[in-house]
Amino acid sequence: MTVLRFLSDGMLGKLARWLRMLGQDVEYYRAADDKKLLELAESEQRVLLTRDSELYQRAVSRGLEPFFVESVDIIENLASLAERFGFELMVDLSVSRCSKCNGLLEVVSKDSVNDKILKATSINYDSFWGCTECGQVYWQGAHWKRILTTLESANSVLNGGKSFT
Repeated sequence: MTVLRFLSDGMLGKLARWLRMLGQDVEYYRAADDKKLLELAESEQRVLLTRDSELYQRAVSRGLEPFFVESVDIIENLASLAERFGFELMVDLSVSRCSKCNGLLEVVSKDSVNDKILKATSINYDSFWGCTECGQVYWQGAHWKRILTTLESANSVLNGGKSFT
C-alpha cells in the first residue's frame, strides 16, 4: 500500500480521522493560519486538503499540490480522494494510524490495556491495537459495522453508484 502524506486544514478534522484509519499519513491543524498551512505543506511535501477556495488558489499559485474538498459528505469526500490519489477504501489494521494523533498502531495484549478500557469491553473483545504515540486503544467494537457501511457506500460512489446515506 502506498501511504500518502496529507495536511488537513481546520475544517476537515473528520476527514483527517477517516484517512488515518485508512492508513494515510495526515497531519491536522485545527487552528493554523493559511500562511502556516502553506509553509507546512511545502516543507513537509504534503498534499494540502482544504475546503477554503482562497487557500486552495494560494497553494496552486505556489506550485503545491492541494486538493479542494467540495462536499461536506464524508462518503463523497472519501470516494473523491480515493479516485484522485488511487488508494483503497478499506481498513487494514496493520497499516491504520491513530485517528487522534496520526501515530502508528500496533497489536497490544488485552492485559496491557485492561486499565485503559471498560470492563465490558474487556469481556466482549479480545483483539486490541494501541497507538505508539499517544497510547489510545482501539478495538473492533459496535461502531465497526458503521465504519464498514460508510466505506461500502464510498466504494459504491467511487465505482459509479449512488451513496447509501
